[in-house]
Amino acid sequence: MRIAVLTSGILPVPATKGGAVENLTDFYLAYNNQHQLHDITVYSVDDEEAMHHPALQSSVNHYHFVDVRSFGAKIRKNFRHLLNREEYYHYTIEYYFEQALKHITGHHYDMVIIENRPGYGLKIPQKYPAKIVYHIHNDFLNAEVKQAQEIYDRADGIITVSEYIRQRVLTIDDRDKKCKVVLNGIDLHAFTKSSTRSVSRQDYGLTDSDFVMVFAGRIIPEKGVRQLLEAFKQLSNHPDIKLLVIGGSFYGNEMGEITYIQELRTRFADIQDRIIFTGFKPYQEVPAHLALADIAVMPSTWNEPLGLTCIEAMAMGLPVITTNKGGIPETVTPACAVILNAIRLQSDDISKAVIDLYQQPEKREAMGKAALERSLLFSKERYAKDFFDAIASYCADSLSLSLRRR
Repeated sequence: MRIAVLTSGILPVPATKGGAVENLTDFYLAYNNQHQLHDITVYSVDDEEAMHHPALQSSVNHYHFVDVRSFGAKIRKNFRHLLNREEYYHYTIEYYFEQALKHITGHHYDMVIIENRPGYGLKIPQKYPAKIVYHIHNDFLNAEVKQAQEIYDRADGIITVSEYIRQRVLTIDDRDKKCKVVLNGIDLHAFTKSSTRSVSRQDYGLTDSDFVMVFAGRIIPEKGVRQLLEAFKQLSNHPDIKLLVIGGSFYGNEMGEITYIQELRTRFADIQDRIIFTGFKPYQEVPAHLALADIAVMPSTWNEPLGLTCIEAMAMGLPVITTNKGGIPETVTPACAVILNAIRLQSDDISKAVIDLYQQPEKREAMGKAALERSLLFSKERYAKDFFDAIASYCADSLSLSLRRR
């Protein structure tokens, strides 16, 4: 099957600049390269490192880079913005899509996979013969979304990263037959304590006897970082408990730090000697930093589509303290995680959960083993296989329907 993949239009594929959606795209492309399943063309924004990536040597995966960085492209984007004020997405994303669509409609594909931008479906010509499949990573298609019914109707298939996201799509049509859940995966070979460590506790002024809590993710209000720091402040009578905060504001772009991260630093300046803010870390460096911790605390207060950071922590054998928001309950179980009620979440709830694990090393060990076992369900290989099985099912469903109509 000949497949075109439309990316998010922000970060490149191969995922040289990070990004969860982009990394997950890399995973299924690597699986396709290994198993030679389909002829796939990926439409990505241009990026110097991505354009020289070894993945481009594949005989079955092809990469078409859309120029969005040159001076001419910037002029064209701004001019287009002046003429088209009512765009579905930001004008820079719409420019990427417009350029990619010109190339796609000039070629024959059996399927177009749209990564996390279901609104793209509105502009793909109705007569274009390819099947349209949305791969939805966030809560971007539900009854409250602009032109939701039209976008939904345009799709031949919809793959969601969790049952939670599928249920959100079902608010458009509760008789839905299009949606299939494919849970995300991670690179379990990278997220392992046996992997080479590039950092040590001593690099951050931590000792072997310290009890280290870790948070990993974007430093934004919805991730519950403020509640975590308030809980940590309540643990001041335990000076050996330290907090490692891994992440920045947006995939390495620290402009947002001025408004929120600096606010947190100022508000909790009195305990800053026990908090380590690492700033943004490239994805490949995250496992080594997680390996420094005793437990992971991910107290998200918004509806996480799935919760990859919880899976990554589990793969490192860490007990997890988290919440019941969104798709998180699909990743963790009570055997490996303390699952707090996000609706009534208080800093006291977090601090009590931390102390409970701090005081019970046997419980931490048992939860860590359960976390490691649970993480095996989320390999990138299982994810890619399930993804391509879902893709194949849309073709099979269409063939079956065609045969029934004869």
